[in-house]
Amino acid sequence: MDEAAGGFGGRGVVVTGGAMGIGHAVARAFLRAGAAVALWDADPEALDWAAAELSPLGRVLPLRADVADEDAVARAAAATVRALGGCAALVNNAGIMVRRPLAGLALAEWNRVLGVNLTGPMLCARALAPALARTPGGGAVVNVASTRALQSEPHTEAYAASKGGLAALTHALAVSLGPAVRVNCVAPGWIDVSGLAPPGGRSPESLRAEDHAQHPAGRVGRPEDVAALALFLCSESAAFMTGETVVLDGGMTRKMIYAE
Repeated sequence: MDEAAGGFGGRGVVVTGGAMGIGHAVARAFLRAGAAVALWDADPEALDWAAAELSPLGRVLPLRADVADEDAVARAAAATVRALGGCAALVNNAGIMVRRPLAGLALAEWNRVLGVNLTGPMLCARALAPALARTPGGGAVVNVASTRALQSEPHTEAYAASKGGLAALTHALAVSLGPAVRVNCVAPGWIDVSGLAPPGGRSPESLRAEDHAQHPAGRVGRPEDVAALALFLCSESAAFMTGETVVLDGGMTRKMIYAE
């Protein structure tokens, strides 16, 4: 990769769920590193807002796509490769959550969460694998899971299952697509994404001093924390790293918490 251009030298990068939150921050980081970024998102209004916000930083290709829809993914992949001349990296960030007591969890809700959070990354990786493999020096995939792949709160069965499956999909893809394509996973903890959304689109999160203090790192996470790690995992600096899931949660999963 062209280090003078920040490591990506105009190469194409796909960020799913790229309009808001973590995806928006990831797209911004890659643009600043010299990439041309295809934003895939199912929300057309957020997509328009993100494209306007990010375009001053570099080339942005906004594409409306539901990652759980096989045909939509195929169309977005073809449009991306055609417009950007290839795809050097894929960040599977799109995700949804349904919090519902198990007795009231509809099968359609379960299927939708798994469709977006688990089937979607598989479809995106499958569609872009040929382009990723043609990348000089190798392509890279980063899946965005969650610490809920490792631990849970009540009523999060669909989300936890999808994120646990995504961690397993990561090492399966790494073995299947290597050595031409490396595949790693980031499992974020509490990330405050309230500042990266269209005006009126998401209420700001009210954070207390206790929210920050309970983290061994001393604060709640920021989208930029995830973006920096995703950028590293797609770079030549991580060329010997594949099949791994990296927990990024300010140390929260390392704490033993018991009722007193």
